[in-house]
Amino acid sequence: MSIDFEEHRAHLRGVAYRMLGSLAEADDAVQEAWLRLERADPSDLGSPRGWLTTVVARICLDMLRTRTSRREEPLDPLADRPTASDAKQELLLAESVGLALLVVLDRLDPAERLAFVLHDLVGVSFDEIATLVARSPDAARQLASRARRRVQGSPPPETDLASQRHLVETFIAALRGGDIEGLIAVLDPDVVGRATDDAGNVREVRGARTWASGAVAFGRFAKHMAPALIGGAVGLVLAPRGRLSRVLRFTFADGRIAIAEAISDPARLDALDIAALDTPAAELAEP
Repeated sequence: MSIDFEEHRAHLRGVAYRMLGSLAEADDAVQEAWLRLERADPSDLGSPRGWLTTVVARICLDMLRTRTSRREEPLDPLADRPTASDAKQELLLAESVGLALLVVLDRLDPAERLAFVLHDLVGVSFDEIATLVARSPDAARQLASRARRRVQGSPPPETDLASQRHLVETFIAALRGGDIEGLIAVLDPDVVGRATDDAGNVREVRGARTWASGAVAFGRFAKHMAPALIGGAVGLVLAPRGRLSRVLRFTFADGRIAIAEAISDPARLDALDIAALDTPAAELAEP
């Protein structure tokens, strides 16, 4: 039986990227799957797509487990720049998955991440997942359930997420376009912008126009920004290549942003409760 590996490459790359959050690592995993296919007995393959998906998932799980730690990598992903071509491809992949979802997936342990990605995003059965993680199907189901709760978050009752999200998306669009007046329109006139430097000193900027004038300088990073659920309210994550670099946590009042707190300290970022706003589709879309 002859298998056209290229027919499955986009799907496998999508699975690997969601598992690893890195284009380079995803391509390494897909390449390793191709090598294993070359050595495999065709009679053992069954469904080629299913077999290859399982192989890529197993490779990714091993890679996740042997990573030293994400915290040992540079916090600012812009400090480790890929080539322009790779950066564009990775940005497109990150946008197809969702920057906020990638940030949350990066916080799951390897087994939870595998169970969630394979079941919720690819549609692999819990029986198959159980084999990969060396647990029972019920235990695999629990892994996916825990991951799903973290991905979806749990906003407080009566939180108007739709209005908050509209404000944050309008904020990002204005920032992307360098539109100071657009920023001012979503800010409380007496908005407080707050940031803490590396020495622990808190800096505050007050007033919509003053803060907007300073914020617009970050417009070049807007393509790496996305709304996310942060501590039960809609905020903003800055995640170049899907790696969390900074969070803007908002407090809302009277339909506008009243407080904007910038958080970049690794320990504080790690302690934040971050969830994706969109429930992932049941089937993986090929990027």
